[in-house]
Amino acid sequence: MTTMQTRVPAADQTRALEAHQHDSRQRYMNGIDLEQLKGAVAAIQADAAQGLTRWNVRSQWVGGTRSDHHVEGFEIGGRFVPRPFTIHIDEPHELTGSNKHPNPQEYLMAAMNACMMVGYAAVAGLMGISLSKLEVVTEGEIDLRGFLGIDEDVPNGYPKLTQTVRIAGDGTPEQFAQLHETVKATSPNYYNVTRAIEADSRLVVE
Repeated sequence: MTTMQTRVPAADQTRALEAHQHDSRQRYMNGIDLEQLKGAVAAIQADAAQGLTRWNVRSQWVGGTRSDHHVEGFEIGGRFVPRPFTIHIDEPHELTGSNKHPNPQEYLMAAMNACMMVGYAAVAGLMGISLSKLEVVTEGEIDLRGFLGIDEDVPNGYPKLTQTVRIAGDGTPEQFAQLHETVKATSPNYYNVTRAIEADSRLVVE
């Protein structure tokens, strides 16, 4: 018995491949799965409890200026998602550290920049903008006289941060301006850094 095989014309194969690539481009943009993102938005719109998240970091001193910070996971919509990571932090030699890892200030800026970058990639995708470059530079000055208790009139932290966002892609200048304002208005860590957060610090002596 002979099995007949139907040969697909090359032109049809090309059209099918182009259609598949087009569908992939429609679903994925800037590395973001837009269908997944839209699904998450729809789920949270239907049930606000699905949008409630809780984050936790357990920090341990390991000597000198070195500390390790352990992430076990996070909660979203009442469900715990395990994702173990360890973050290593140090200080430069000039601040009595061993200079083996970035310091808290650099992590603080990185956390804000990274959070905003997620926003740029995702919102640009929803706007139909394909990004070819995205760089965020944040900097600020801390006068150590405040931290060291030398002068109580000197702030302990940053009086001001300056940030430059360099971006390129197939959007218009007006679209990029809208994107920039949207990210600043919605980024959790931009919010956290630029607004005072109530903090309750409890001491336990063992």
